[in-house]
Amino acid sequence: MARTAEQRGKQETAAAAKKVKSTGKPAGGARGGITAPVTPSPELAEIVGKNDLPRSEVVKKVWDYIKKNDLQDAKDRRQINGDEKLGKIFGKKSVSMFEMNKHLSKHLTAKKA
Repeated sequence: MARTAEQRGKQETAAAAKKVKSTGKPAGGARGGITAPVTPSPELAEIVGKNDLPRSEVVKKVWDYIKKNDLQDAKDRRQINGDEKLGKIFGKKSVSMFEMNKHLSKHLTAKKA
């Protein structure tokens, strides 16, 4: 029988905890790059929340906000027509989806190790 994602996650967490206990070394893991937690600016926090999130989650929440508020251009879906909140982040009224991450990165601060 196949494991659910939740079961697999619990089993992997338990295995990692067991390994840490036996070796005494902290668990390694993918917490760098796109999965490293970042802190959003106050402007971006209005959309994604003030808690630290991985960059991938920030982008996902911004896309959820864009789709929920129907901010994609009707004719060219690659263009994002910002409202008041997104205008603060993008610095202009309309941006392409390809330059969105460039504007988002100005509003994210990585935690110091």
